[in-house]
Amino acid sequence: MFVMELTYTAPIEAIEEELDAHVAWLDRHYAAGVFLASGRKVPREGGVILAGGVSRAEVERIAEEDPFAAAGLCTYRITEFIATKTSADLSAVRETLGA
Repeated sequence: MFVMELTYTAPIEAIEEELDAHVAWLDRHYAAGVFLASGRKVPREGGVILAGGVSRAEVERIAEEDPFAAAGLCTYRITEFIATKTSADLSAVRETLGA
């Protein structure tokens, strides 16, 4: 599983101009089953996305395709982790540690 943390590098007005395209991008990846949760940081300086079911290379490609990133409005920090404990609602993405 991955934590995709984005940090805005442009004024919020520029972010707002690309917001509809960003939401459409989010919707595509939710529909594909890759994105599990997402939302704005508080204060509003970026966002966080939980993603799973894909490789690191794939999640990096997905991040590059974010309209915010493509327009140079944000940077991504991607952290991979093994979700060994989850709520019942996320049991489908629970993982086990390798030997």
